[in-house]
Amino acid sequence: MENRTDIIEAGGPTDGRLLRGARSRRAVLDRAVDDASVNGLEGLSFGRLALAAPVTKSGIAGLFGSKERLQLATVERAREIFVAAVVEPARASTEPGLPRLWALVTGWLAYSRDRVFDGGCFFRAAAAELDAAGAGPVRDAVVAAVTTWQAYLTHHVRLAIENGELAQETDPDQVVFELRAFLELADDLSVLLGEPRAYVRAERAARTMLRAHGAADL
Repeated sequence: MENRTDIIEAGGPTDGRLLRGARSRRAVLDRAVDDASVNGLEGLSFGRLALAAPVTKSGIAGLFGSKERLQLATVERAREIFVAAVVEPARASTEPGLPRLWALVTGWLAYSRDRVFDGGCFFRAAAAELDAAGAGPVRDAVVAAVTTWQAYLTHHVRLAIENGELAQETDPDQVVFELRAFLELADDLSVLLGEPRAYVRAERAARTMLRAHGAADL
């Protein structure tokens, strides 16, 4: 069976419409992730996106059908951007364990500092917005993205312990708790107070904590 890529690349009239639809969808979502990082997922609307994206309000409605579907697609697009900005470079340049963990830490700080999303960390903003909200598909999608990131960090802490790069008595969950606290506070201080040295302090705190657990090569 042909997949979507096969159909798009086939080159017929219908394929052209699919390609234009895919491009329009990407353009809308790239604007939506930045808008939601500043104004929240609840603040997304077809009308406001139409003012910034090269698609009409009715065109956006046709692409997504409902606000909830737009929100879910926005969370997924944000996850893709995050992985491309933070996870993939770390995977490409470092070995699993402590080197990968440190690359993830410094990559996350760069992702926030360089404003990959206009409002700082998309998932930090979304978690703060939805933390008291009732269960629902959008909240579940944000929770899944955050817990996957946490589990990935924990995995590399465990590998670092197995590799002898961190002390055997190290508690992986505690390490990740502290790392996330440093990273997310830096994001908060930068976004809220415009404090650029927050990233320097977060990196210093993360290095000091990991060295206290036996890391020698940071």
